[in-house]
Amino acid sequence: MSVTIDEIYEAQKRINGVVVQTPFAFAPYLSKTADCFVYLKKENLQVTGAFKIRGAYNKIASLSNKQREAGVVAASAGNHAQGVAFSAQKFGIKAIIVMPEATPLNKIEGVKYFGAKVILKGSNYDEAYVYALEYGALHNLTLIHPFEDDKVISGQGTVALEMLSDIDDLDAIVVPVGGGGLISGIAVAAKSLKPSIQVIGVGAKGAPALKNSFDAKECHNSLNVRTIADGIAVRDCSEITLNYILKYVDKFISVDDAEIASAILYLLERQKLVVEGAGAVGVAALMHDELPELKGKKVAVVLSGGNMDVTLLSVIIEKGLIKSSRKMKLVVTLVDRPGSLMKLSAILKELDANIVHIAYDRTSISLEYGDANVIVHLETKGIKHQQLIMDVLQTSGYLSQSVV
Repeated sequence: MSVTIDEIYEAQKRINGVVVQTPFAFAPYLSKTADCFVYLKKENLQVTGAFKIRGAYNKIASLSNKQREAGVVAASAGNHAQGVAFSAQKFGIKAIIVMPEATPLNKIEGVKYFGAKVILKGSNYDEAYVYALEYGALHNLTLIHPFEDDKVISGQGTVALEMLSDIDDLDAIVVPVGGGGLISGIAVAAKSLKPSIQVIGVGAKGAPALKNSFDAKECHNSLNVRTIADGIAVRDCSEITLNYILKYVDKFISVDDAEIASAILYLLERQKLVVEGAGAVGVAALMHDELPELKGKKVAVVLSGGNMDVTLLSVIIEKGLIKSSRKMKLVVTLVDRPGSLMKLSAILKELDANIVHIAYDRTSISLEYGDANVIVHLETKGIKHQQLIMDVLQTSGYLSQSVV
């Protein structure tokens, strides 16, 4: 391990004027929910929408003229790709980015916007990385690794310099973990400046390699990954970052996709921030009381990125509204004759339930002849309102059931 606080300060000088010093602000709603003083480092507002530009730019700025003339190659699920593409464009050099085939379109378009060539290969980051190695060797390109590189790690560590410069009495920093580059850099910087500070990593349960390795104190790869937090969906453990983590990180936990989704929706509603799954894991941990030892303390949470797939976001919003009882889906059986649907809608109107979608089915084989099912989606005002709707429909003689 060779990354030092001095190298992180050098990285800060290199990226100055190119990388945004993102806001680091108190979050009152989340602080009340988590029962501690929470400050959010909003790397989702970075120039490329994620912290990755810090390490990518620091690495490319450190290349020799000969390396720059040949060009660079990188493998990434999206955020590192945009960081490399942006940095390569700044230096006027060629960049080839290998991305997993299932990468969201917004991340692919983000890379192309900065002038890089995109190659889709593999079902996950690790498979894309293997191809990037082969492609780079064949075309004499310098590989810009997303986390197994001291210059990259040093660049990511500048996040900690900014946070501790703004608030020097932080008790803990909560950091998303995929490959481990961000937390390695942050941990080196934070522990060098304030040895008493806690550095806590949060991963996704669907990508457990680094968490399992932290617990076992040795590298353990996973067979596959499956999580909505695609930015931290790394299958294999990195020995390089694991060594930093074992030396400097105090705790490592993981959260599941349901917790991540609720954090994304919470940040959208309460903080007015669009944060991708990988960036929301720290908030998910606090919201779901996974870090009780932080109660009453001053805590920084890194929102590592905001390049959210809007298709996934719409699903998360819809499911979140249903889970929080602000929407409900009903199947109501009624007699298939003129006026029946009007009578049902009149009842729902009196109950102040807003119909947002309705479908009519008279052909289901589960129905008696002469009956029809009405599938209706309603906007509601909480669980008591939903129970009132069900009770009134029952007393009005309707056979109805709520469906998820």
